[in-house]
Amino acid sequence: MEQIKSTNQKSFSNSQKWVIASTAAGFSLENMDIMFLSFSLTSIIASLHLSGMAAGWIGSITNIGMLVGGAAFGLLGDRIGRVKTFSYTIFIFAFATGLMYFAHSLPMIYTMRFLAGIGAGGEYGVGMALIAENFQQDHVGRMTSVAAIGGQVGAIIAALLAAAIIPKFGWNTLFLLGIIPVLLTYFIRRHLTESQEFLQAKQIAQQQNQTATFGQLFKTRQLFGQTLGLMIMTIVQIAGYFGLMNWLPSIVQQQQGLSIASSSLWMIATIIGMSIGMLVFGYLMDAAGPRLSFAVFLLGSASSMFVILAAHNSLTLILAGCLIGFFSNGMFGGYGAVISQLYPAQIRSTANNLIMNVGRAIGGFSSVAIGFLMDRFNLTVTMGSLSALYILSLLVMINLPGLKQLSK
Repeated sequence: MEQIKSTNQKSFSNSQKWVIASTAAGFSLENMDIMFLSFSLTSIIASLHLSGMAAGWIGSITNIGMLVGGAAFGLLGDRIGRVKTFSYTIFIFAFATGLMYFAHSLPMIYTMRFLAGIGAGGEYGVGMALIAENFQQDHVGRMTSVAAIGGQVGAIIAALLAAAIIPKFGWNTLFLLGIIPVLLTYFIRRHLTESQEFLQAKQIAQQQNQTATFGQLFKTRQLFGQTLGLMIMTIVQIAGYFGLMNWLPSIVQQQQGLSIASSSLWMIATIIGMSIGMLVFGYLMDAAGPRLSFAVFLLGSASSMFVILAAHNSLTLILAGCLIGFFSNGMFGGYGAVISQLYPAQIRSTANNLIMNVGRAIGGFSSVAIGFLMDRFNLTVTMGSLSALYILSLLVMINLPGLKQLSK
């Protein structure tokens, strides 16, 4: 098997190119399928005459499915291999999304979204483990960030497809396109192989009669604190993301009387900011280490929450969204890089999936929390609360002993 983690490499091998291309494409198509729900929710509510609570549960059930899938496929990825498991997760979320075409009742929608969540939740950790095991340590930050940018590309694709398809063919037809990612599994199985690091770890585990378990993430006091701390950081990460994408345009329009010609313009500007932030974070992490990188971006996130208060027209609002996106979601790929370096290969995909999907399951409720704050307080208090979350994450990060060992 080709050794692709050469210490003197100047360019990427074909195997490495396939790893990053496959994971970035997988994350892009996964996020595309997930974002289909955001763009079609209004149409679903109208066609099925749903209450706000019933409609809200569609997203919540998807998040629950992500937690279940993340836990199950994380273990599977550590036991049978990254490549097989990665392709299984794509099959599940693609078919479940495609079957939404036939969903004409709320129970059917709940079922399909739960299954789609299982597949989508399982993909993250396996993909991050693949990257970590196929690139040098000083490239992992950049590569996980490139893969994360793939998810933002998927959001833009979903927005464009929704605008073109829903008005003419209805929301069911949009979800039928979710079957497209199945084609990706052909290339994954044909061009990707397990890393030497994973194969050696698997062999050692078999010789010692050990299997990956959740308990390995908490088996010592230090590991318990590290895993819990990283969960808190991912909860803040996801809470900030959902707050940004779901509420900020509405907050500014309602509280400051501003209008935006198109919500798509806000979305694209914010995604551009996120993507640039991911690239910058990846390079900074590889050059200066995770502690400095997270400190810069967490402080930037805490500060940029107040920039929105100074937006007095559409242009400044778009620029504010770009800046907030740069800091608040620039860190996303970094979690996969850090978790992959802090946990051994025997438990790597389990750690990535469990930690990130706990963040998704809990942090996803930030939309409810922000709505509560908006009903009772002013915009400054709402944004200040989000800022305080990033400061909390910063304090947790500073006290994680594992990150000190990864510092440059």
